[in-house]
Amino acid sequence: MTQKRVGVIISGRVQGVGYRAGCQRQAVELGLTGWVRNRWDGAVEALFEGEAAAVDRMIAWCWQGPAMADVASVEVLSAPNSPPEQRFRVA
Repeated sequence: MTQKRVGVIISGRVQGVGYRAGCQRQAVELGLTGWVRNRWDGAVEALFEGEAAAVDRMIAWCWQGPAMADVASVEVLSAPNSPPEQRFRVA
């Protein structure tokens, strides 16, 4: 099983619509660790760690998000080198 770790920045109408809570639910369902948080610029930022196929499914979910979200873009970045996360949390 190949592991994958990515950072993601999601832009659009993604704050105040339950995006972080929905992201956490989906990540936990997929068995991922990491975090999700709001950014000062109105975007949402996340770190996903886990089985590569599950991370790819999580990235696909980011394009949809919860019902009230209107996602304009999802930017996938190399994740910074840091200790592995133990669970998925809203930061």
